[in-house]
Amino acid sequence: MSISSVSSTSSAVSTSSSSSSSSSSVLGDFNSMLTLLLKQLETQDPTSPMDTSTYTSQLVSMSQLEQQSKTNDLLTEMQGSLSGLMSSNVAYGYLGQTVEVEGDTAPLQNGTASWKYDLPSGADDVTVTITDANGNKVYSGEAPADAGTNSFTWDGTLADGSKATSGAFTLSVTASSDNVSSKVDPRAIGKVTSVDSSSGTVALSLGTVTASMNDVVNLA
Repeated sequence: MSISSVSSTSSAVSTSSSSSSSSSSVLGDFNSMLTLLLKQLETQDPTSPMDTSTYTSQLVSMSQLEQQSKTNDLLTEMQGSLSGLMSSNVAYGYLGQTVEVEGDTAPLQNGTASWKYDLPSGADDVTVTITDANGNKVYSGEAPADAGTNSFTWDGTLADGSKATSGAFTLSVTASSDNVSSKVDPRAIGKVTSVDSSSGTVALSLGTVTASMNDVVNLA
């Protein structure tokens, strides 16, 4: 299942930027008209003052411009609030779901940590290395080498035989074919345990790992 929140968010940002530009333009026109009207009043001939109807018409036009400027500002504010609300609603829909996200660091949940990675063609062999949050190597071994999408799950067993109970772990994947090795970018998998939008940017907590909502690739 592909996630389309990225394009929706980009569209909202573009619309907001356009509205802000329009509001600034209207405000500039309003200020320019006010300056011109004041200049007219300063330089008018006392023996032949500005026609009342003309003066009234200009005041009405100025009032309309000011109102339009305020309306545009309000619409821009509403657009921003609506965009944030929609993103939050989508994010809360991930609660309790297991997701696949861009990034090589996965949480250890229920005793295991999982990743996926893609190989354009079958490899002779694939080796993986797992490090903890301090950069210490805790596991090294072989992994599936088939063409296409592969999955790797670590059971939390450390080098000394003990079991890790929690934490964030980073996977490094190396595929080798015909004695040529290349790095492969893995994607982390984890269950969404909480959502935080207090900073204005929606973040998903996968246990001990934090990911942006825009990093979600699929529901796993």
